[in-house]
Amino acid sequence: MTGMAHKGRVLMIIMDGLGDRAVPEFSYRTPLQKARTPNMDWFAQNGSSGIMDVISPGIRPGSDTAHLALLGYDPYEVYAGRGPFEAAGIGLIGRKGDVAFRCNFATVDDDLVVTDRRAGRVKEPDTIELVEALQSLKMDGIEVIVGLGTEHRAALILRGEGLSSDVTDVDPHDHVRIWECKATSEKGERTADAVNEFVAAAHRILRDHPINVARKSKGLPPANILLPRGAGSFPDIIPFPEKTDMRSACVAGVGMIKGICGICGLDVLEIPACCTGGTGTDMIAKAKVALEALDEYDFVLMNIKAPDLSGHDSLADQKVEVIEKMDEMFAYIRERLPDDLVVAMTADHSTPVSVGDHSGDPVPLTIYSRHMVRDSCKAYNEADCGEGRLGRIRGKDLLPIVMDMANRSEKYGA
Repeated sequence: MTGMAHKGRVLMIIMDGLGDRAVPEFSYRTPLQKARTPNMDWFAQNGSSGIMDVISPGIRPGSDTAHLALLGYDPYEVYAGRGPFEAAGIGLIGRKGDVAFRCNFATVDDDLVVTDRRAGRVKEPDTIELVEALQSLKMDGIEVIVGLGTEHRAALILRGEGLSSDVTDVDPHDHVRIWECKATSEKGERTADAVNEFVAAAHRILRDHPINVARKSKGLPPANILLPRGAGSFPDIIPFPEKTDMRSACVAGVGMIKGICGICGLDVLEIPACCTGGTGTDMIAKAKVALEALDEYDFVLMNIKAPDLSGHDSLADQKVEVIEKMDEMFAYIRERLPDDLVVAMTADHSTPVSVGDHSGDPVPLTIYSRHMVRDSCKAYNEADCGEGRLGRIRGKDLLPIVMDMANRSEKYGA
C-alpha cells in the first residue's frame, strides 16, 4: 500500500445507562451478561474492547457531561450547567454570555406555594399560547427568550451584559413556597435580580391569561407560573467539526442530547416519529437514519435512551429485554457495514437497577473496524470487555482512538 491512507468514517453508538452491577436474581450477573446478544458479541469478538470511566474513576456522570467527554471535550473546562443544553434541545441555541434555564410551567396559590409542579402536565396547544404571551416581557437592558419544550417543560434564555450563571433555582422541587433566586457570587447579582423580576412578571401575565381562566373553569390546575432551575452559561467551545475536520451529525430523540450536539456544532438530524426514545422505540429505524447519514457525514453519534429508563425504574427484566432489542439493531448494522466504517459502541454512564440512578461504575467499550486488532474478548459486557486490549480509559480518550482508527489523527512530532 502506498500513499496516504484512506480516511474512514465513524459511527459512535451511545447506549444510555447501559452499564450495571451484579443482580442477585440473575445469579449475580448484570442485565447485559444475562441478555442474549449474539450480534453485540460479534463486534466484541472482531474488534478491541475495554472499559471506560466516562469522566474519571468513581465519578457519577450526567448524560450532558458524559456526552461532552465522549465528543472529546474536557467537561471540567466547558460544562457550565444543564440549562443551555436543554434550551438548545428545543431549538434555542444561544451565544456566549447568554444564561439559560430549564423551566416548568407550574401551579401556585395566592401565597406562591407550589400546588402542582407540572400544572397538571399542561401541554400543547395551551402551552403554545402561554409561551407566546411571555415573549412580550421586557426588562431593562436584558432580552428575554422563552422556548416551548414537551408538555409542561420550557426553557428561558436571558441575554445582556454582565450576566452569570452563579445563581440558585427558583423551583423548590416540592410543594412549598417558591424560592427566591439568589446570587452565589458577586457576578450573579444582576442575573438573580433579573430572574426574580422575570418570575414575578410572568406570574402576573399567566395568572389572568384566558388559557388559565378556561383551565380553572374546567377544574384543571392553571399553569400560572414558570419556575427556572439549572442555570448555565452557553459555553465558548471549538465546534466539533472544526476541531476534528469531520462533517458531523447526531441521531437522537432526547432533547438534551440534541442540545449538546447542536451546541458542539453537529447537525441534528430528523428521525421518524416511531423513534420515541422510550422502551418501545424503533431502534432499527434510528440505525437506518444513522447509516444513511454516513453517505453525507464523516462522523455520526447515535444515542439510544431506552436502557437508562429501565435502570432508573429498577426493572431488571425490562432492561434485559431492551438490551436484546438493541442486539437486533446491531444485527441490522452488522449486515450493512461499510468497509471503511469504525464503530464505537459504549455507554455514557451506568444506571444500575439496584441503584435506580447513575453510578460511577465504568462502562463497556468495543471498537470495531475491518483493520482493528482482534483481542481475546468474546462477549460484550462489563466483565468480558474489561479483559480486552484497550484496558481502562477515560471518556475523552475515546475520540482520539477512533479518529486514529479512521486514519484521521494528526501526527505529533516530526
